[in-house]
Amino acid sequence: MDKSNLKIYLDNCCYNRPFDNQGKIRIRLETEAKLHVQSSIRTGLYDLCWSFMLDYENDKNPHEENRYSIGLWKRFASDFCPPSEATLNRGKEFMKHGIKNADALHIACAIERHCEYFLTTDKKILNKVIDGIRIISPIEFVGEMESIL
Repeated sequence: MDKSNLKIYLDNCCYNRPFDNQGKIRIRLETEAKLHVQSSIRTGLYDLCWSFMLDYENDKNPHEENRYSIGLWKRFASDFCPPSEATLNRGKEFMKHGIKNADALHIACAIERHCEYFLTTDKKILNKVIDGIRIISPIEFVGEMESIL
């Protein structure tokens, strides 16, 4: 597999990870991996997809500085998923399988825009297997990408 031009989607948990308490090693490692992924996006190694759901959740962030910092990543996105009937219907199907509303819509957006990877730090989502996309933590993603020569 060629790792260049992979289209990836980071959910809201990923974007917020650097603002979480870094006292636990897992959180620090996820933060470092996520920052590494973002650096690779900026250099053009990966294509980033943004969505209406990221806008929606980020707009609700009560921390202005965090909201601003996260919102800047929209400009690095090469693709955008607007709300559509297809995305909403796909999200509803995921909700039937125990995925929370916002998470289901994030995943639906990523699939609708043909992303290969959905990066999250949410343990409940990491345990899900969804046809059409690989759900993975930033740590696992970096490990997989570094193993590809």
